[in-house]
Amino acid sequence: MLAESKVTVQALLSAAFVFIGALLPVSAQLQFQTLNRDGVEQRLQSYHGDDNQREATLKSMFEASGCRGNSLTEQPVKHLKQPNLICVLSGNTDSIVVIGAHFDHVDAGDGVVDNWTGASLLPSLYQALSARPRRHTFYFAAFAGEEKGLIGSQFYVKNLAAPELARVQAMVNMDTLGLGPTEVWASRSDPDLVRLLNTLAHALNLPLTGVNVDEIGYSDEEWFIKRKIPVVIIHSLTQTTTPILHSPKDKYEAIHQQDYYDSYRLLSAFLALLDERLGPDIPAQGKSSAP
Repeated sequence: MLAESKVTVQALLSAAFVFIGALLPVSAQLQFQTLNRDGVEQRLQSYHGDDNQREATLKSMFEASGCRGNSLTEQPVKHLKQPNLICVLSGNTDSIVVIGAHFDHVDAGDGVVDNWTGASLLPSLYQALSARPRRHTFYFAAFAGEEKGLIGSQFYVKNLAAPELARVQAMVNMDTLGLGPTEVWASRSDPDLVRLLNTLAHALNLPLTGVNVDEIGYSDEEWFIKRKIPVVIIHSLTQTTTPILHSPKDKYEAIHQQDYYDSYRLLSAFLALLDERLGPDIPAQGKSSAP
């Protein structure tokens, strides 16, 4: 997918300079880099193996993306065999944005939709931001044990030191992408973040609709909501595609590749926008629409 040579990496990456002007509260130029569609698909195709192998695969992908050494840590999680895998992209301020996705899966099906679609995007999103200095420090968190009761994310949040937790400005959770166009769980997400995401999607001419999936159950955003951290939850579920979850239908073939790539493009731009816009005004620390 990504060779280690600089030449090959540059061939897979394309610079994106997005002018959004008056569509947003302030004029802004977003700069980020994205893999081409083949590169994103190749990472998605690496879903094979049990959860131990998935964690090892993610670690290799992060390292190939440039996140290595002290920037990449495996956090042992009590009661789990697999650790949380955390990649840190340091910024110029102490404000933090967390991007999360779980890599574990149930036995039924291959667990590609739920949730290798989210987990395998984490290294690619790291690449999207790492080409230039950032204001915020970004934590790309691959959580273990979501299917066992959100164990990995609960452990992660509970073990954040109080000063570090206070600096978390937002959490973006990705779970179950690529079944169709990008969806946001609006009723559970922070309204300011949803508005910002929606405005950006319109500016980029990328699809985005609000689909609330309250009957499905929560994901790793839950523990961030409990600590009053604004979250935005990205997925692709509809009433028609919900039966794919936790079933033999959860296969690679269920993914709509263009929709999946559009989600990646939108998320890459959204993280760059959060880096420019997130602060004391949008949204205020502790403001959340979730119960």
